[in-house]
Amino acid sequence: MIYTVTLNPALDRTVWVDKIQFDDANRIEREERYAGGKGIDVSKVLTTLGAENQALGLIGGFAGEELEGRLVNEGVNCDFTRIADETRTNIIVNEISSGKQVVFSDRGPNVKPYELMQIVHKLEKLDKPDMVVISGSLPFGIHPEIYRRLIEMAKGKGARVILDTDGEALRAGIQGLPDIIKPNVHELSRLVDEELKEIDEIARVTQRVREKGIGIVLVSMGAGGILLAGEKERYLASPPAVTVKNTIGAGDSAVAGFVYGLATNKPIKEALIYAVAAGTATTLRDGTALCQREDFLHLVPEITVQTL
Repeated sequence: MIYTVTLNPALDRTVWVDKIQFDDANRIEREERYAGGKGIDVSKVLTTLGAENQALGLIGGFAGEELEGRLVNEGVNCDFTRIADETRTNIIVNEISSGKQVVFSDRGPNVKPYELMQIVHKLEKLDKPDMVVISGSLPFGIHPEIYRRLIEMAKGKGARVILDTDGEALRAGIQGLPDIIKPNVHELSRLVDEELKEIDEIARVTQRVREKGIGIVLVSMGAGGILLAGEKERYLASPPAVTVKNTIGAGDSAVAGFVYGLATNKPIKEALIYAVAAGTATTLRDGTALCQREDFLHLVPEITVQTL
């Protein structure tokens, strides 16, 4: 079984306006609401692709109830831990006239120590997990050290662990030696305190990070594709040119594509192709809608891979 862990999920309220007017009323032309959060996105895409998984995380209040209800309606298997505070709501504003997008991300609920330990105990009881995906930001009140502990716990149960986060949470999580990490190029730059732009720079730093004890490092670079550094493999997978309608969730979809490849026993190179196809498929959809299976299958043969 694949498990995803999202400690700071979100209800994404996505609106469209013709043009953003400052100091004036803005009429909403359209609105959609989605269950969000990085691990939640991974579970949604895995479900779409047909991979059995279960979403774990912390939810609370009416927003948390709506988030879970939306996932249930999408066929996503959930086992959330309830907290007293309200699940966060993110606001995404799409300007129709320009095609630009503005995201307002809430910091999240205040999680009490006993609530945190409830999900820790739930993870302790997982029965022979195959893979555990731990991703996203941390809500107020949770120290980044939790990621190291969760990673070590999952690895102790024999699971392959994938970490996708940023900042101090990434720094702390790496200490638990996850099998795979998936920073984007900006997150990798912050991790090593270097501004990375060129492929050779990114490849050099990626290998350096991997040598800390990380099995595989995936670096997403938007339209530039994904760079993979493994023990013996160094690949750059690139997508075809597409009309991008949205970028939110593309990185999470890439994680799901890679995990799907591993879960179906594909070679690393093919799993990388799946990652790029799933991430690119998400950019084809409006709002914060994610990768659809038909888009994914259409894109897989269009991905090119070069050995570095």
